[in-house]
Amino acid sequence: MTTWRFQHAAHLLRIGAVISHPTEGVWGLACDPLNPDAVQRILRMKRRSPEQGLILVAHDFEVIRPYLQPLEPVVFDRVMATWPGPVTWLLPVAPWVPAWITGGRSTLAVRISAHPVTAKLCAAFGDAMVTTSANRSGKPAALTSTAVRAHFADSLDMLIPGRLQTPGRCSEIRDGHSGKLLRA
Repeated sequence: MTTWRFQHAAHLLRIGAVISHPTEGVWGLACDPLNPDAVQRILRMKRRSPEQGLILVAHDFEVIRPYLQPLEPVVFDRVMATWPGPVTWLLPVAPWVPAWITGGRSTLAVRISAHPVTAKLCAAFGDAMVTTSANRSGKPAALTSTAVRAHFADSLDMLIPGRLQTPGRCSEIRDGHSGKLLRA
């Protein structure tokens, strides 16, 4: 995909778009996390409760850092040993982060993606993005762009082509404080 297309996708995100993109294991829906209308749109598309919170993805830790409270060195080392990669960490959220992202929790789910398309999209956007599996809540996640189009064609502003790295394998979710595996 050309640089121009990533720049166009980033522009769309900045104005409130919802974009579908491949991730490590499933197709995702992305938007600007600081745009409440875009976040609400994804939640409506997925029929997902806002109390569940959402995952933020970025291409570099420095982009995620402002969303978090300072990490203890042992936690920082534990997290950085898995990134970039398909591991999502629940980490202490900065006080300014809106509840529409966290679901009102004191932690934020964050990941630094190793997927080249996701990483390029994040880099072009210049900030973290909401990313969530492209499916209705309780249904299987989309494993193909065709499945994404079948479920969300009339709701998407753009679908970025690409391939999954490990089809069907969602990212692990781990507790940052304990390192405990919460979702395999």
